[in-house]
Amino acid sequence: MPNFQILTSIGFLLAAAAMAQTKGPRTPDGHPDFQGIWNNATLTPLERGIVTGTDGKPIRLPPVTTLTIPDSEAKAYEQRLRTADDFKRGDGSGGDLSGEINAEFSEPAEGLARVNGAKRTSLIADPADGKIPYIATEEERKKSRSPERFDSVKDRPIRERCLHSSIAGPPIVNPFAQFEGYQIVQTPNHIMILSEDLREVRIVRIGAQHAIPDVRQWVGDSIGHWEGDTLVVDTTNFSAQVHFRGSSQNLHVVEHFKPIDGDTILYRATVEDPTVFSKPWVIEYPFRRARGPLYEDACHEGNYSLVDILRGARKAEADSAKQ
Repeated sequence: MPNFQILTSIGFLLAAAAMAQTKGPRTPDGHPDFQGIWNNATLTPLERGIVTGTDGKPIRLPPVTTLTIPDSEAKAYEQRLRTADDFKRGDGSGGDLSGEINAEFSEPAEGLARVNGAKRTSLIADPADGKIPYIATEEERKKSRSPERFDSVKDRPIRERCLHSSIAGPPIVNPFAQFEGYQIVQTPNHIMILSEDLREVRIVRIGAQHAIPDVRQWVGDSIGHWEGDTLVVDTTNFSAQVHFRGSSQNLHVVEHFKPIDGDTILYRATVEDPTVFSKPWVIEYPFRRARGPLYEDACHEGNYSLVDILRGARKAEADSAKQ
């Protein structure tokens, strides 16, 4: 009996030690509690050295070849990125011709993403060059793209139509975040991830099996399980209309949500599509707990740009006919 008591005491101590390794709240079933609002804003670009400003033009950055850089070198990177991505204050100048997206609307990122104490020059942690490993060359990809069509609303991209945003994920990639908020609601069997952009919802079914291949969704079919304190989410069954960085419906994403402390999640996602990418590639950066609430992104109600795009196409056709 004394031996049993000793073993029981040791078991309690080991359990308490394991619980102490991960700081932060826990759910009644013992898993890390991710519920709340999270912010993933960062100045770190997806690909190293490949950045486009709000005006659509490439941004020239100080040359760097390593994934991490010292804080002293990061200052030049951050300053250049802040200057290039500085929204106007509704004065109708620069890249914001209408004055509708301005510094009051967007919460700028503080700096480059920091992982394991070091600042990152790209969200892509693998391959080592920080670039997406496409099978086709950039020139080949340009030639393969279908020409833009303006005959109908249905011809326009789904993001332009306020139907789906890649910001919602997966994977969750949002450099130069304008809609950097995400809300997580958690139960033992389901985890809901709500994106601030378009209010798009993704449901992760814990311990479930993937739907049959015929079931296709813009956010894919997400199933999850726990590996210790890390939430692992496997997503397949993407719609053919979703083209994350040129991907096809064969896109497969595996995400890891690892709690660092009560206010930080290390997000890591492995992306693969053998028809588009030569090998799987990995992104990694932190999410931080943020104050709420998330406000509505009423894209449909004020989507005047879509009307203007089609109206502009009709005007261009009329002008061409006159010539």
